[in-house]
Parts: sequence; structure tokens; C-alpha cells
Amino acid sequence: MTAAPGVAQIGTREGTQRTGPVWHTVTADDALMRVGSGADGLHPDEAARRLATDGPNELPRSKQESVVVLFLRQFASILILTLFAAAGISAFMGEWIEAIAILVIVVLAGIVGFIQEYQAERALEALQRLAAPNATVRRDGTDRIVPAREIVPGDVIVLKTGDAIPADARIIDAPHLEVDESTLTGESLATRKTTMPIEGDHLPLGDRTNMVYSGTSVVQGRGIAVVVGTGGATEFGRIAALLQGTAETRTPLQVVLDKLGRTLGIVSFVLAAAMSGLGLLQGYPLLQMFIWGVAIAVAVIPEALPAVVTITLALGVRRMATRHALIRKLPAVETLGATSIICSDKTGTLTQNEMTVRRMASDGVQYEITGAGFAPTGSFLTGGKAITPLTEPVVRHALVTGMLCNDALLRESAPGGWVIIGDPTEGALVVAAAKAGLDHAVLLQEYPRIDEIPFTSERKCMTTVHTDGQGVLVCTKGAPEVVLAMCSREHTHAGDVALAGARVDQILQQARDMAQDALRVLALAYKRSAPPGSRAEVEEALVFAGLVGIQDPPRREVFDAIRTCTQAGIRPVMITGDHLVTALAVGRELGILREGAGALAGVDLDTMSDEQLAAAVTTTDIFARISPEHKLRIVNAFLGHGEVVAMTGDGVNDAPSLKRADIGVAMGITGTDVSKEASDMILTDDNFATIVEAVREGRSIFQNIRKYLVFLLSGNLGTVLALVIALLAGMPLPLAAVQVLFINFIMDGLIAIALGVEPPESGIMRHRPRHRTEGMLDAKAFSMIGVIGVVIGLVPLGVYKVALDQQMPVLYAMTLFYWALIASRLVNGVNCRSLTDSVVRGRASRHPNPVLYISMAITVVLTGLTIYVPGLNAVFMTTPLAPAHAAIVLGVAFLVLIAGEALKMVRKHAAGGGVPVPAGG
Repeated sequence: MTAAPGVAQIGTREGTQRTGPVWHTVTADDALMRVGSGADGLHPDEAARRLATDGPNELPRSKQESVVVLFLRQFASILILTLFAAAGISAFMGEWIEAIAILVIVVLAGIVGFIQEYQAERALEALQRLAAPNATVRRDGTDRIVPAREIVPGDVIVLKTGDAIPADARIIDAPHLEVDESTLTGESLATRKTTMPIEGDHLPLGDRTNMVYSGTSVVQGRGIAVVVGTGGATEFGRIAALLQGTAETRTPLQVVLDKLGRTLGIVSFVLAAAMSGLGLLQGYPLLQMFIWGVAIAVAVIPEALPAVVTITLALGVRRMATRHALIRKLPAVETLGATSIICSDKTGTLTQNEMTVRRMASDGVQYEITGAGFAPTGSFLTGGKAITPLTEPVVRHALVTGMLCNDALLRESAPGGWVIIGDPTEGALVVAAAKAGLDHAVLLQEYPRIDEIPFTSERKCMTTVHTDGQGVLVCTKGAPEVVLAMCSREHTHAGDVALAGARVDQILQQARDMAQDALRVLALAYKRSAPPGSRAEVEEALVFAGLVGIQDPPRREVFDAIRTCTQAGIRPVMITGDHLVTALAVGRELGILREGAGALAGVDLDTMSDEQLAAAVTTTDIFARISPEHKLRIVNAFLGHGEVVAMTGDGVNDAPSLKRADIGVAMGITGTDVSKEASDMILTDDNFATIVEAVREGRSIFQNIRKYLVFLLSGNLGTVLALVIALLAGMPLPLAAVQVLFINFIMDGLIAIALGVEPPESGIMRHRPRHRTEGMLDAKAFSMIGVIGVVIGLVPLGVYKVALDQQMPVLYAMTLFYWALIASRLVNGVNCRSLTDSVVRGRASRHPNPVLYISMAITVVLTGLTIYVPGLNAVFMTTPLAPAHAAIVLGVAFLVLIAGEALKMVRKHAAGGGVPVPAGG
């Protein structure tokens, strides 16, 4: 845009950095001059020229990833590519069944992942939907409604109650204007707007009370403002730019699986080459050894791993959906299990986002009011005992005053659901009076309003005048020091008494004490009189009725959820746009603020380097007056310590942090579309406690994936060990290539998937989360793979040796080896139901896994077909076994179960006999 002479250029849709003032520091007239506008707004021709030059008032859109690219990206991992190579080798060698099986499993896993992530990159579209579609603009002195996208810098916009603000603007006139800025600042209270310039170039958004911002809305009053930023140059646009520039972190599971895939790929081909070479040294033909080596390589690669992981995660998603957690990206389930830090917004997440009167003080007596939110149910307590509030004159006078001096309305939205129309703070007074049994509509009929002196930021109070047919009733509410200065008397249990200076000091100290408990304190006063001669007389010689303390109360279920998180080694951190005093009080009440830990405000972060912030986050549990950039810096600081970070939030201001964190958790009820689209998981009940169940599910999923790997690798180790010993001992090859592939297919498929549906083990939430760098397999898992792998190898090898020693035909002995290996690995499936607890006497014995047992039965049937069906036993190079021999082999295979139980018993004894901590998660 080309600026007029002497006029600074301003932000437009591209969001480029341009010379211009810090708008909240200049006067309204100066702002108009700087944007080349006036009180009558722009001429329509000038507005059209600026629109053509600067473009529409829309957020810039980044290049969208095509559906094809998104689908192909599901296969961009080392493990998946290795499996494609394995399928190609199998097809080349004529093993079409194995090749097709690998491809089907991999493609199905990719399709599931594609469906889950299809909508993952729609945060900018959600921002577009949130923008105001129309706005009232004053052009050339005439007010007109235009599409919000046609607003340009310099336009004068007219605001009224209920309007969505279409662009960032400097306020020119603001009689009683209040704006809900919670989507940007996180503050639950509406912001009272002013017109005067404010000092300080780097004030938080919530303190720039002479500005309005795109995407917020007018709660009360009216105003006029001049647009200073549109499109990408608005605060919304800045968040969109942050969202575009925020790189998503790879989940711990993705990193671990890729590393495992690379390792197993290398190991498989090294083993295949070594064993083929060993066979050549033993005199086996080159072609036979090549085919056999390829079979070994394919068998070692866990082609079912993607399917097992996907199915395990998908089943977890289904279970979590019944617990009010909607998963948008499959790996997010497992990531929750590794979460060590939960960065949570305060308003609407830890608290109810429903202002509530929690305390009253009248005639020196404190009254606690129970109940939370807008539901008009609760009790009045003093000294722990319930009272009937309307029989207490001091309480009744205060409640009536608060209800009459009020513009808010309480409405039932649904059975059991209530909403406030109007200012939330005024709504809290209406609800408190309704809890006592007062009816707002009836009260207004008895005392109809005949005049009012509205609240202004300068007056800090509001007064209404009512008539009862004989005289007038004046009701006032506002800041304690202001209202008390208007009072000459105090209403007490003994009647009205003179209000002396010492008593005023006591009341003010009481108000300060309530404020330290994060209560917003209002004073209430009234008087009955003849109709006043002037407005000045209205607010003279009032009778002080009492103080009320208002707060956005914590959710009841959050207390237990935070305690459970702490027991599980998860550190909750509060990040809020609210004031530090309020955040500290809520943090102490909920138990978030640890002993010895501290709190920081946004202005503190502005003076810190990234290194200083990284050091500070280790001892800081509460961050207040925080901007979107601050949130990103905080999340990055935690990530720099190797923490797995979950970020909860519901506002537009949370979106970049939700995307940057390892897992973003959005609120489903109060959350904006922006936060939902940027998140990995949505809480459909907005319940912080749901996160605890999600963590439990995530840890269980990681455990089950680990169980599958132990099952797979111990079985593969046993297979390789038996074959190596047989080759070294000069025995005939005990397995044909087709048998190796068949065993690989049934074990990696049915049994592995069945292990993926194991329920969580006991004690899963009594240990710290695993570290980000911890692999899929820990020391206990490796020891079990080693011990059980040796036993699995020795069982079929021993059977094979006995059969050969008894001069049984080689084909018969090979079939015994084949059945013994399958039976041993089946028994190992039972063994792997728990890697730490006995499956005979422990939880697993009391909670059967029917899917596993059905899968085992199917495997036995399929194996029997390959042995006893004439056509198939020729293909699979087997021969029918005598039933007695088959039964004996099955009995010997239970040595694997005995070995597993013995290993767990030794571990338990070494740990001092205590209950072992479950591995993983």
C-alpha cells in the first residue's frame, strides 16, 4: 500500500513488517491521521483502491498437501520400505503368498493411517471460518454493512453487543464497551475498553484496553474503532503464521519403530548371508541355500509390526472414544503414554469458565457459597453451618442489591444446563441470588428500573435506580474503595449504623484478603430515598451492604486427576493469560504448585534468553500473562530437556503450541475450531481427568507393542539358534524355506495381533513415564528374549535329535521339528501376556484374553492342515504325525512356559519380593 504523505504504512494481509506506531500508545486522533482516515471513515473509492492494493481481509493460506502425497507419506519409513523390498524378493523367488500377504498388511496399515490424518492440516481453514463474515463500516459518514473480507486499513468500524470483531483496530469511542478476548488472551473476564493511550510498547494483549482484535467479540456496549491491521497483519494472522512455521515433532513411537526397522533389516540380511554361507560349507547346493537364506531374511523382518501397531492403536482409539477422548492421529495414543509434562491452560480446562460467587462478607461475617458454574443450586455456610440466606437481613440486602444492579440474564439452556446472557461477572451475582431463592424477573417487577449510571473504567462502579411506588431504591456495585467512599452507613444485624474510618479500613483489608485468594472483589451498596434532585445526589450517603468474592472455580474432578498425574510421574504445568495472583491461587488450590517451585509472568519471559528460560522451566510450575509466542518458547524449552510434552488448550492462542507439542489436547465443548484442528486429541467432555485415562491407555499400548516384539524376537531367535546348531552339527536341514515362511506368517499375524489387545496391567500408573530416548526393548525385555529364545530353540532341536537318533525318516523328523517349533512359539504367546507377572497365578490368569486363545486354536488348525491334508503336506514338505508323537511334542513345548515363569520368579526374588513394576509405558 502506498501511504499518504506523513502517514506511516501499516500492516496488511501479507503480514510483512512495516513501519508504523505501536497503536495502543497513540491517541485516537493520531491513529486516524496515521492511517489516512477520519471520523467519517474512508471514501468508498479510497476503500476500493486500498482493497485492490492490499488484498482482502483474509488470512494467507499456505500450499496444501495433496491427498496423494498425504497417502504416500504413510509409507515413508525405513521399516515400510524394507517390507516392500521383502515382498519384492519373495515374489521374485516365487513365494507369491508371502509377497501378497506382506503387501496387503502394509497397504491396509497405510490406509488406516491416511484416514486418521486426513484432516490434520486444517487449522488455517478453521481460522477462516472463525473470522466475522460481515461488519458495519462507516464510509464517507454513512454506516453500511459490508463483507468482513472487504475491510481495509483506515476503515472506521461500528461495534455493538454481539458483534464479532473483523480486524485489529484502535478504539475511537467506547461507551460501556466490553469485549470477550478469551480466545486470544485466555482471560475468562470480559475486558472493559477505553480510548486513552497506554504507555508501554510491549504490553500483553489483555492490557491493551484501547484496542480490539479480529476474532474476538463484543459482550456489552458499543464502540467505534479505526482499523489498523487486516488479514495476516492481525493478531489472528500472527498466530496463523506461527502455525505455518511450527514444525510437528515426530512421535517417540515413530522414531523407535524406524530405528527398529533399520536394525532388524540389517540383522536379517546379515543372518541370511551367514547362514547361507554356513550351509554352503556343509555341502548344500548354492540355489537351495540362496532360497533358504531369503526365507530366513523375510522371516526375521516383522512385516506384521505396522499392522499390529495400527490395530493396537485403533483399538485404543475405540476404547478411548467411549471415555470422551477423540483421537485424531493414531500415534498420539502411544505418545500420551510417554508424556512427562502436561502444559495446561487454566480457563475452561482446569477451571469451569463460569464465574461464580464463592464468598460474601456482610457486617463482618464471612459466608461461603457452595455450588459452581451457572446452575442456581448451592448452600450458604458460615462457620461450616448452613443458613437460610433470605432470613438473614444483611445477606438478603446484599443479594437483592447485586441482582437489581445487573444487566445479565440467567437462562436454562437444556435440562440441567444453564447459561448467562451478558457479562459473566454480573451473571455470577444473579446466580448467587437465585441460589438463595430470589427470582430476577419478580424482583424487577417489584422494583422496575427507572434510571442508571453505567459502569466506566474511570468511575469503576455501576448504579441503577428503581422505584417501588413510594420512593426510589438506589443499588450500586463496583470497586470496594470507590463504593465505600460513597457510603455513610453500613447495614448490620442491628440495623443501619454509621460507617467510621476504622471500619472502612477493616472492610478494605477484608477485600485485600479476598483478592489474595484469587477472588474478584466487588462492593455492594444501596439506599432508599425520595427521588433525587440530580444525578450527583444518587450516589451520595449510600448504605454499605457487603462484599462479594467472585472466581472462575476449579473443576472438581481436576483435583484427583492432578494427584494421579503426580503419582504417575507426570508434571502438570499451568500456562495462562490470566493474572499472576489468580493463577497462583488456583495453582495452589489444585496442587499444581510444588513446594519450592515458582511462577513467572510473560514480562519475565520477555527479558529471558532461550537458555535462561530452559533453566527456569525446571523449577516453574505456573506461567501467567502469557502470549502465543511465550507458549511456543515454553514448550520448546521443555522439549529441549528431552521431555515428552502434552499441551491442553481451547483458544485460538493455543493452536501453535498444540501443534508444536508432542501431543496437542483440545477441548471439545469450549474449544475453537482452530485448536481442535491443530490438536492430536480432543476431549469431548472438556474433562482434565480424561487425560489420565488416555495416559493409562497409551502406556498399555506401548506395553502391548513391547510384548509383541518380545514374542516375535524370542521366537525368531529360537528358530535361528536351532537352525545354526543343526547346521554346525552336520544334521540335515530341519526346515524347508516354505515352512519358515508359513511359521513367520501365522506367528506374525494372528498371535501378534491377539497380544495387542491385552488389557492394562496392574500398577501401570505407579511408575514414571519412560524417557523419550528409551527404546522399544529394555533390559528386562532383552533378558526374556535371550532366555526364552534359547529354550524355544532347544525344544524343537531336542525333538529333532531324538527322532534322528531313533532312525526315524528325515521327513518325519523334520515334521516333528516343524510342529515342535510352532507349539513352542504358541506357548510363548501365553508367556508374553505379561513380561513381569506370572501368567499362571497373576492378573493374566484372572483376566483371560479370548482373542489370543482363539488365535492359537486357529493356528493349530492351520498347522494341522499342512501336516495331515495330502495335497498340502506335499507343498509344505511334511508328513502325517502319529497322534501320540504330536501330543508328546506339545507337552515338551510347555517347557517354554515353565522357563518364563521361572525367570519372572527370579526377577521378583531379586527385587525383594515386591510386586514387579510393569515394563514399558
